[in-house]
Amino acid sequence: MVADVDLWVFGYGSLMWDPGFAHVRRETARLEGWRRSFCMTSIHYRGTPEAPGLVLALDAAEGAACDGVAFGVTAEARAGVLAYLHDRELVSDAYLERRLPVRLADGAKVEAVTYVIDHDHVQYRAGLTLEEQATIIARSSGRNGTNADYLWNTVDHLGALGLADPDLDWLAEQVRRLKAEG
Repeated sequence: MVADVDLWVFGYGSLMWDPGFAHVRRETARLEGWRRSFCMTSIHYRGTPEAPGLVLALDAAEGAACDGVAFGVTAEARAGVLAYLHDRELVSDAYLERRLPVRLADGAKVEAVTYVIDHDHVQYRAGLTLEEQATIIARSSGRNGTNADYLWNTVDHLGALGLADPDLDWLAEQVRRLKAEG
């Protein structure tokens, strides 16, 4: 374990740019066997029950990898961070909390709290095309703002970290086009 770090948390969407908790380390990291995907409807943060948006989730996929950020948390902050994450990420139980191995940029392998999609949950939306995703994202908003801003913030932060996600890059441009067309 890295000195002073008692808990790692892996962020691949809004946790990357808005973790909302104190941390002593922030490292780029890779999670093997999972892909970042707009496969979860959002009825709280970026949509409503009447007009759901889409948010990112980790979906298991053989041969896939997801690049994101691992946050290191001290032992003193652990309980508070986990309570905060439970309130934030498990608001509808569509995510499952898992402890999964991630590889930090320096090559170290650590176990991190990670939120993955529950395939049995009603909010799981597998099989949407990128075009369908773009249409939903362009029109949706919820109590935390527009779905488009969520996408654009994620893409901007991936770019600032030097991390590539071609599907998200395409979605960002398509949503900009759709919003410009009205």
